[in-house]
Amino acid sequence: MSETPAITIRTSFPYETTREDVRVPLPDGTTLFARIWRPVTDEPVPAILEYLPYRLSDWTAPRDWQRHPWYAGHGYASVRVDVRGHGNSEGLPGDEYDTTELADGVAVVNWLAAQPWCSGKVGMFGISWGGFNSLQIAALAPEPLKAVVTVCSTDDRYDNDVHYMGGSVLAVDMHAWAATMLAFVSRPPDPQFVGEGWRSMWLKRLEAVDPFIHTWLGHQTRDAYWRHGSVCEDYTAVRAAVLAVGGWHDPYRDTVLRLVENLPDQQVRGIIGPWSHQYPDRGLPPGPAIGFLQETLRWWDHHLKGVDNGVMAEPKLRSWISESHPPATVYPTLPGHWVGDPSWPSPNVAPLAYALQGPPVIVKSPQQTGLDAGRFFPFGNDADLPPDQRDEDAKSACFDFEVPSEIQVLGRPRVTLRITSEVPRGQVAVRLCDVAPDGSSTLVTRGVLNLSSREGRDKAVAWPPGATDEVDFELNGIGHTFPAGHRIRLAVSSAYWPWIWPQPGSEAGFTLEPAGSTLELPVRMVDAENGADIGFERPEQSEPMGVVHPATLDEQRPERLCVRDVAKGEWRLEVDPRYGGTRVYPDGLEFTEDAVETYVIQESDPLSARTRSDWSIRLHRPELAWDVTIKTRSEIACDASDFITSNEVVCRDGGEVVFHRTWEQRIPRTAG
Repeated sequence: MSETPAITIRTSFPYETTREDVRVPLPDGTTLFARIWRPVTDEPVPAILEYLPYRLSDWTAPRDWQRHPWYAGHGYASVRVDVRGHGNSEGLPGDEYDTTELADGVAVVNWLAAQPWCSGKVGMFGISWGGFNSLQIAALAPEPLKAVVTVCSTDDRYDNDVHYMGGSVLAVDMHAWAATMLAFVSRPPDPQFVGEGWRSMWLKRLEAVDPFIHTWLGHQTRDAYWRHGSVCEDYTAVRAAVLAVGGWHDPYRDTVLRLVENLPDQQVRGIIGPWSHQYPDRGLPPGPAIGFLQETLRWWDHHLKGVDNGVMAEPKLRSWISESHPPATVYPTLPGHWVGDPSWPSPNVAPLAYALQGPPVIVKSPQQTGLDAGRFFPFGNDADLPPDQRDEDAKSACFDFEVPSEIQVLGRPRVTLRITSEVPRGQVAVRLCDVAPDGSSTLVTRGVLNLSSREGRDKAVAWPPGATDEVDFELNGIGHTFPAGHRIRLAVSSAYWPWIWPQPGSEAGFTLEPAGSTLELPVRMVDAENGADIGFERPEQSEPMGVVHPATLDEQRPERLCVRDVAKGEWRLEVDPRYGGTRVYPDGLEFTEDAVETYVIQESDPLSARTRSDWSIRLHRPELAWDVTIKTRSEIACDASDFITSNEVVCRDGGEVVFHRTWEQRIPRTAG
């Protein structure tokens, strides 16, 4: 098994560095809070920007300390900016990636380029939200923006984000993330950075809050709302060089494949490793970690400083191919190897089709099928990944294929299924598993299709009851080796809770006709260039910030707890997302957060599905006698015609309730 090398902590760099907090002025007079690390030099240097709503003075500060000083020490002005209405920036919060956020980002890029200490060339980087808006701002093409590094991000806001998957509502993360952002957007500015006006800023923000879930559930097909910010609508709009990075255990990894396919050779490079939703240098499972900062430094040096360092001579796509491994919810490292492909689609990859065999089979999965799906966003926690899939397989129609000799898969598998449905609405979920000789079943990848979106994500077309039709769709991309003697298993289910919100009437299931149904695997030639010459330096970071994580009783709660009420036929999944817990910062700030997500369903009733998310956040500065708390509750239930949402925010300054609001809405189920 591959080993993750220890992270090297750098305390000295080619340049001495300075750090300052500044306010970036926007055209409308609003200022954004920024922290800038710069090398000590009389020469102008390029700037690289990370632009997020996640509060640079506390929430992302430990992570920021790992990389921004490192970049500054290597000759760059490394800049972290809070989005309008978040952290210590002025203004009111908006929707994710709205036109104001992107226009502000363009203004920040131009402001950085105009500073006397800047060479006029700017790069952007980020993971998740910061990776999203890096790509989106690159598509607006501000002249100084020459390169981006986008990590765990998407080019398709509808079909490859936290909201929808295969046209189906993502119950597991549309709600969880909307509830998380309801709590996050309700946090106050910090008086240590904004002064006595913090409370009035806070109250103005709170008055502007509207739960994201209202908007997201209000757009159940791929309409103009989702096309905004989706770079896949026009790849030619992106002028900057793009280094796209993802992990096979991150839900956004297909974006890397699409970017390297659709951007010109001399504009893009892609890297997909074994990682979760994390920067690849952090050493969080699954590994092995790589020297990601050094790899990105090569990217910046070439595109922002004109250094001919061979970075564009690398294969267009560098991918990790995992070896077969037993099922587990966490892997410190995964066995495997790197491969390099000069183009994508790769000449080294060819489709291999398997025909499904047997008589027609009724697929009528219990509604709790999917409880062993694992976390939609693995973050490197102990219960993130899917356990043994045998229980899920028993609730699905399974088709096994022998592996007489080793098969390497790289890319997106595809299925064609011939289905007969007696009801107008439903969904089909497909899992690809690696079955070992001992019977253990390891999830390799999966895909989902809302049957009403089979003719395109931009429309909802009911299934004519009793009709038979073929549906075909891709599964998420993967790099995996099936060894000789194992079996490839295709498992088909009619439910996948809590990832997918079940359709009314979907308890009837459907009939799958193997005749005419196929599984197509993208098989990489085993004797192709295996990437033996692909290598990365050891992971390296700057000195940690020095945050202390005191132990609390809350840490005894299970990460994922599944409870079955046998008499009611009800299943409840409780999830602790474990974003950060309690921590104390070197400047004295005490920051505590706690969250629990709950997913409930009865095994025979799709209309029993309900979700709830509870958040509690406390920020405390004893030296300033500042002590604020935020508590939020968010719930979704349904009937046959509507989603029923309920949200609540309660904010206190000391013991005083300064804000309390509830929202109740019914949102028509137009496609979900």
